[in-house]
Amino acid sequence: MDDCCSGKADALEALRHRQSATLKVVLAINLIMFLAEFGIGLLANSAALLADSLDMLGDSLVYLFSLYVVARSDRWKAGSALLKAGAMAAFGVFVLCETGWKLLHPVMPAFDWMVGTGVVALAANAVCLYLLTRHRQDDVNMSSVWLCSRNDIIANVAVLGAAFAVLTTASAWPDLLVGAGIAILFLRSAWSVFADALQTLR
Repeated sequence: MDDCCSGKADALEALRHRQSATLKVVLAINLIMFLAEFGIGLLANSAALLADSLDMLGDSLVYLFSLYVVARSDRWKAGSALLKAGAMAAFGVFVLCETGWKLLHPVMPAFDWMVGTGVVALAANAVCLYLLTRHRQDDVNMSSVWLCSRNDIIANVAVLGAAFAVLTTASAWPDLLVGAGIAILFLRSAWSVFADALQTLR
């Protein structure tokens, strides 16, 4: 019986170690991409790139929370998920406000910067999603992390689509629409994570 319990404890510890290692890697990737994409978004006058960079920052906070609670109880993990939901919702509101400002003060975004940055961000997030997929079903903590990473892929594809639409239409509207769309995605994901966390707490 003791050997059985010891084996389960060792397996759980090994799982937590793998989760922590994965979270550290994706945290580093997202912090680097946030700094790069935010700066380029400002230079390129792109609402979509700014929205995507804030998504990277939000994910970095998510990974920090997740790393902190990876070895704690389900209640701690659910509490972390609630904090993530709040952060995601806050960024969603921020991006909506930023998009609204650009609607009132339109500026043509730089197509080449949008495409180059979008491709690099997509590659970075694809690596993160690949690393997190094997932990998707581990617990509510890792499930919410995987959901954030999946949303990043969707946002990156949308940014690239906006870039080509800006080029073909010679209009800033595609960039603004994608910025608003990413913000709405933040809000929907925040609600999903919030609901899962509440269910775990109950």
